[in-house]
Parts: sequence; structure tokens; C-alpha cells
Amino acid sequence: MIASTFISLQGFWFALLGVLWAGFFVLEGFDYGVGMLAPFVGKDENGRRAVLGTIQPVWDGNEVWLILAGGATFAAFPDWYATLFSGFYLVFFFILIGLIVRGVAIEYRAKREEPRWRSACDLGIAIGSALPAFLLGLVFADLIHGVPIGVSGEYSGGVLDLFSVYGILGGLVSLALFAFHGSVFLTLRTEGEIRGRARRFALRLALPAIALAVAILAWSWAGSGAAGGKWVAAAILALIAALLLVSSLPLVARNRDGLAFAATALAIVSATAMLMVALYPRVLVSSTSAAFSLTVSSSSSSHHTLAVMTVVALIFTPIVLVYQGWTYWVFRARLRGDSLPGQREAPAPPDRTAA
Repeated sequence: MIASTFISLQGFWFALLGVLWAGFFVLEGFDYGVGMLAPFVGKDENGRRAVLGTIQPVWDGNEVWLILAGGATFAAFPDWYATLFSGFYLVFFFILIGLIVRGVAIEYRAKREEPRWRSACDLGIAIGSALPAFLLGLVFADLIHGVPIGVSGEYSGGVLDLFSVYGILGGLVSLALFAFHGSVFLTLRTEGEIRGRARRFALRLALPAIALAVAILAWSWAGSGAAGGKWVAAAILALIAALLLVSSLPLVARNRDGLAFAATALAIVSATAMLMVALYPRVLVSSTSAAFSLTVSSSSSSHHTLAVMTVVALIFTPIVLVYQGWTYWVFRARLRGDSLPGQREAPAPPDRTAA
């Protein structure tokens, strides 16, 4: 009885990690997309302020999902956490650098009015959004495709082993998908010319994002060499994700912004679920030998730790969801460049004919 409960707790925490990562990719995904597109969708200063204003109240709250996912991995599967962070330390270092640059640029952009300062901040936001978007896709692609892991469960490869063709494709998929997701979000949260430009970007980004996503979903499923009910479920989830992405294109073209955003969000959820289903019961695949792969059983914490964490998660997770949902409801209004709160008008030129 205790053994079966322990196994069920391991499965519960693996599934909960999937939920946390799906939530992070949906919420921070459009954050990254908006950051990457801000210099292009917002043609002038007012436009860029409006574009960044769509994420300003929520971007730091969205990053809480990353902290929760990392903390839950450390607490529930410490061996997985140790191997992952020791092997991918350089990748995570650059993700952290991107997040720091992005956060500082967003917060300090309005502190000075010099055009050069704001242009530098815009560049920092764009790079700080694109870098984590690409590298997180690379990490998740490597999780399922496999990296060199020795008999002791430690990473035995080098930095270049992380940049396989499949891993780079995974990074390009997340980069294109988040940019598309962010452009659709902008059509939902802006008005006027900014909304029109966001829609044009969404239509341009849709086909590359869909093509790359379909390619990696098919490769992830077909290249596994596995069979059985788990892989049927993975194939169904991959198909759902592809259909949702395809359906978002006509929705964008017909100005159905809410449905289009729901379609891209659900596609990201379905794709994340597909990857988690394909990975289970492994948590990190070894390309050296299948016997060296880390699993939920070999890398989890004790039964008591998982039980205590489960009680805490069941109490506080709904509170976090309600609070964040309320935040999005409060800041649901559309924005446009000429109607921002606190918008400063250009000073009138001095009257040289007076006196």
C-alpha cells in the first residue's frame, strides 16, 4: 500500500511539473513574444510604450511559474535537478543573463527620456526575450532526445553535445511559437494601428511557427522507437496541438482575437503535455544507454517529502491561480499609443515673436 502510494505521488508530481511548465510556456511565452516584437510593432515611442504596457503589470508574475517549476523539480526530483543543472549549467547561465537584462530594461526604460537610452533598453528587452525563448526550447528538446549520461547518473558530455540538430530545432520552434503567440496576444490587447501591425506580424509568423512545430512534434513521436498506449496518447496530443495552431491562422485573419489566442495557448499546452507523456516514466533520457536514463523512481525524494509537498501544493496552488487570474482581469483593457495613462505631450515651441 505504501509502495503504491509512493509511486502515485511520484506520478502526481511529474504531472504537476507538466502543469507548471505548460503554464509558464503559455504566460511567459507571450511575454517573450511581445518583448521580441516590441521594436517592430511599436513604430514610435508611444507605440512601443503601448506594446510594453500590455505585459508591464504581469511579466514578473508570469516568471513565478519558472521559479515554481524549478523549486518543485529540486524538491520532488533532486537527482534530476542535480544532473540537469550540472550538465546544462552554461545554458541556464545564459537564460539567467537574458532574464536579468530583460527585467532591468523593462523596469528602467522609463527612468530616462533620452532616445538612445530607450533604444538600448528596447534592444535589451528584445534580446533578453529571444535568448531564453530559444534556450528553453533547446533544453526541453534535449530532455526527450537524450544527452550523454553515465552509469552514475551524471552528465558526461560537453557543451556542444547539447546543441544537436534536434535541440537546435527545439530552440527554433519555441522562438517562432512564442513570437507568434505574442503577436496574437498583442491583437487581443491593443487597438488602432498597433493592433493592425500586430495582426500582420501574426499572419507572417503563423506559417513558420506551424511548420516548425509540426516538424518537431512528428520527430518527437516517430523518432522515439516506442509503442503502446502511451505513444498513442502522445500522437493524439501532437495532432491536437498541430490542429490548434492551424486553426489559429484563419481566426487571426478574421479578427477573432480571443479565439486565436485561446487556440495558440491550448496548442502550447497540448505540445507540453505531449512531451511529458512521451518522456514518462523517464525524466532525462540518456543517449549513452537507455539503462542510464533518469526516471521518476530513481530520482525522486522520499515518500514523506512528497506527501508534505502535496499538501502544501493543494493548499497554495489554487490561491496563486485565483490571484493571477484576478490580475489579468484587472488589466484586461486594450491599449493604444495615443491613450496611455500619464502620456506626455511634446512641449510647444517657444513663441519667438512675443515681446
